[in-house]
Amino acid sequence: MGNCCPGSRDAEPAFGASSDPSTLRTGASMKAGASPSSAPAQNKPPAPIGPVLGRPMEDVRSIYTVGKELGRGQFGVTSLCTHKATGQKFACKTIAKRKLSTKEDVEDVRREVQIMYHLAGQPNIVELKGAYEDKQSVHLVMELCAGGELFDRIIAKGHYTERAAASLLRTIVEIIHTCHSLGVIHRDLKPENFLLLSKDEDAPLKATDFGLSVFFKQGEVFKDIVGSAYYIAPEVLKRSYGPEADIWSIGVILYILLCGVPPFWAESEHGIFNSILRGQVDFTSDPWPRISASAKDLVRKMLISDPKKRISAYEVLNHPWIKEDGEAPDTPLDNAVMSRLKQFRAMNQFKKAALRVIAGCLSEEEIRGLKEMFKSMDSDNSGTITVDELRRGLSKQGTKLTEAEVQQLMEAVSVHLGFGLLYGICGVMLTAYLLQIQADADGNGIIDYDEFITATMHMNRMDREEHLYTAFQYFDKDNSGCISKEELEQALREKGLLDGRDIKDIISEVDADNDGKIDYNEFVAMMRKGNPEPNPKKRRDVVL
Repeated sequence: MGNCCPGSRDAEPAFGASSDPSTLRTGASMKAGASPSSAPAQNKPPAPIGPVLGRPMEDVRSIYTVGKELGRGQFGVTSLCTHKATGQKFACKTIAKRKLSTKEDVEDVRREVQIMYHLAGQPNIVELKGAYEDKQSVHLVMELCAGGELFDRIIAKGHYTERAAASLLRTIVEIIHTCHSLGVIHRDLKPENFLLLSKDEDAPLKATDFGLSVFFKQGEVFKDIVGSAYYIAPEVLKRSYGPEADIWSIGVILYILLCGVPPFWAESEHGIFNSILRGQVDFTSDPWPRISASAKDLVRKMLISDPKKRISAYEVLNHPWIKEDGEAPDTPLDNAVMSRLKQFRAMNQFKKAALRVIAGCLSEEEIRGLKEMFKSMDSDNSGTITVDELRRGLSKQGTKLTEAEVQQLMEAVSVHLGFGLLYGICGVMLTAYLLQIQADADGNGIIDYDEFITATMHMNRMDREEHLYTAFQYFDKDNSGCISKEELEQALREKGLLDGRDIKDIISEVDADNDGKIDYNEFVAMMRKGNPEPNPKKRRDVVL
């Protein structure tokens, strides 16, 4: 893709190249008078060129000590790392090259590096310190943001006002105004992608995760559906969008900041998308009657369905509500907003762990049909299903897809859209097979056998009483009839799903009687249904 570092400064080593110039040469220079024939024996062979970054490969562990896992996303694992020479702490995002199965995947990683170098030096954007490639992986070493997510700042303070929300939003919009001015659309704006640099009260907010970002030119139209369900703009779902889509996503964040729940929600991605396309925003439920007219005016202007009529980043910054010493009142918001915010940020890893337990409980007879389905699709006996194999498998089952539908299916796999959106594209018969896409937890468009079994049994076998009881017993280690905080923490750790969030927040999503524990009935209710009644603690953040 040509120069991999547009906008990077000459003084900054591209793609993590060492500042030691000797590492960039093909060999050490010979001493005066040395015999040419003796020189090669002293030289190391040049490092091979990495196929992803297009630079000499280098071992990140020769410079950094890679430590504990900090987080896991659909495209990579982020770990704490320490610079060996200085002891300085950074975050290292590792992307396994085996997941980069297409040219487009490789281009996405290159573009992420390009964009981060292009945005280098901006005060509220996480800085890329270096990019490295070895035989197995690409490693992006970045500024460490140890202060938690956007909502953590609000929750830590214990009180919350419109003026505080306006201050946070002003920073977010300034960041995106900078990105748009530099020709970049973020495309995955959500609260989780705004991190605090440290635990200090005045620590700056930093935008992170540019893995879905793109360069754009004025008037350029994008068609691929990417992003996280609650925050996707309607024009993205219609496959015709530009930078205005980022403003919609920030409008959704503002709505959540003011009332604690998203403006468009449902129990499935398909339902969320339908709600977004309808575009009806609720300003009548609590706490909206007590929110200022100026705040509601700004939310309305950011959530206009027609991107041509939507307010721009520059216009948002000049709105009277968001300006410093502007119209945003300093009176505390309802306590319920704080409670909703806290619960909204808590991810429900519990249900994922339970599904894995149930998958492990299925008898050979119960999974024989699923195993045969998997084997019939796995045409090369690799132990995984690719998109092409999925397409051929569907064709054998009698489901014929047009080329356009196949393209949509492939894009959906790559961005984790799940079966909800594609239900409308391909019909009821396809739904069972598209559940596989939900199982592709590592985001590489390839589904392995365990993922396939877990996802497909979720449709047909989750309601069976004996499986639910067996799963409940797995969590209820002391057979007390309830799952405690300590038992849930232990089980999530065993299943590799402990993501650092407060276990109390996870329990609060399921604990209907608020006794601090989960009984069997509460567990069954969680597994069988999403509880779509208007109860904020039951609303889920769906990450695609």
